[in-house]
Amino acid sequence: MKKSIITAVTTAMVIGAASTTFAATNPFSDVPADHWAYDAVQQLAADGVIEGYGDGSFQGNKNITRYEMAQMVAKAMAKNTSGADKALVDKLAAEFAEELNTLGVRVSNLERNADKVKWNGQARYTYTSERNKGEKRQNDDELLFRLEPSAEVNDHWHVNARLDASTDLAKDSGDDKQDTTVKLKRIWAEGQYGTTNIKLGKLPMQLNSDLLFDDELSGASITTGKDLKLTLQAGRWNLNRANKYIKDATDDDSAANMQSIGLQYDKNKLSLGAAYHNLNSDTFRNVVKYRDGATTTDNAQIWAVNAHYQFDKNVGLGGTYAENAKADNYKKAGSVELTYKGAQKENRGTWGMYTAYRHLGQNVAFDPSYDGAMSGTKGWEVGTNYTLAKNTVATLKYFNGEQISNGKDAQKLFGRVQFFF
Repeated sequence: MKKSIITAVTTAMVIGAASTTFAATNPFSDVPADHWAYDAVQQLAADGVIEGYGDGSFQGNKNITRYEMAQMVAKAMAKNTSGADKALVDKLAAEFAEELNTLGVRVSNLERNADKVKWNGQARYTYTSERNKGEKRQNDDELLFRLEPSAEVNDHWHVNARLDASTDLAKDSGDDKQDTTVKLKRIWAEGQYGTTNIKLGKLPMQLNSDLLFDDELSGASITTGKDLKLTLQAGRWNLNRANKYIKDATDDDSAANMQSIGLQYDKNKLSLGAAYHNLNSDTFRNVVKYRDGATTTDNAQIWAVNAHYQFDKNVGLGGTYAENAKADNYKKAGSVELTYKGAQKENRGTWGMYTAYRHLGQNVAFDPSYDGAMSGTKGWEVGTNYTLAKNTVATLKYFNGEQISNGKDAQKLFGRVQFFF
């Protein structure tokens, strides 16, 4: 789910980066190597919508002409794509309208003057049922409405945001007293210069957002590189959500100063990565101990590694591991997951499933994103998703394990239906 959202936001940022700097008066002039259209066409090629020189490439660093680019766009337009791909094709058509007209392909003025503000979002219903031995069963129902606008500032910069409105159906009394909240969850400026990406503001965590940090960071990040990417991020992380998992945490309003560095290699079927996080907060004084005899420390120093291999278009195997070097207990976390296919929100009838084993020590896996297994538990998790209709996806997950601190049985049932727009 998160990956679907994160994919919708990323696509919105790419399609909004249209540049009017390069005049279309000469159809045989080269499209510069740093032009946004290259990234756009590569995205469409990855989605199977567009082709380059037969093999989907641009023949190394060779610049292609505007006329050649228009030929590719014309073929993509003929496929009548939908959703994010259609928006991307429309943006390319607007940029290369004169060349397309030369080819006999008409582009409307509406397409050429496309709005610089893009909107994506979703409405979703989520049901969870947690069953911990010796404790009362906890059932929750939630409705959430999410908007994710992206506004073009200039050829390199965008402003992005996430706005959530949610209601807890378990507290819905049928009148105006129901528990409904509206929050600006994220807002950040994002700049793209070649293979370097810069984010400033309240932005999504850029490293280990699955195992450790499913949350936002108020600060900055920079990512640079192509196949091998270096990421630096720094800022303040609100511990409000993580405090319910951190062992013996007492400060509900605390925040942590955070600095992170990570390397990630992605090419073909293989992905490998490593990261290091340094966090500082008084909250950690109750949960983390020095190894040299001192009683407490306000630091958490976490290192993490990950690997994933995609055997074919259907089957993938991945794992991630992390450890808090400053903690004396509940300091290790890891996950191994086998996946088969996956629901594609644009294509009705597509589906996927997975099985995973998770060990989520609560003094390192502060806020994991798995929806099934919770921080402080270990055990098996299985799940499936299915596209009921276009842009309508149903997800079901089940976790069966135990609490790490006391060995008591822990179970969780998670269900969700999402409507994307």
